Amino acid sequence: MAGTKTGGVKAAATNKTKYGTDFYASIGAKGGKRGKTGGFASDKKGADGLTGKERARQAGSKGGRISRRSKVTK
Repeated sequence: MAGTKTGGVKAAATNKTKYGTDFYASIGAKGGKRGKTGGFASDKKGADGLTGKERARQAGSKGGRISRRSKVTK
């Protein structure tokens, strides 16, 4: 049943019985506390002088320019 909705529900129930009812909340909190950079959602200016939104725009622009598709040759 791996990869199905019923399998996911059973896995969630197993995790909650093994590790407690707050299992998913606690692992989410661990991830949230661990991050220190702010990421693309941050409004703070980083060492490069850009906000997260500006940095995301530049990263997307670079990704869009570098195409993985080969050029058509005749």
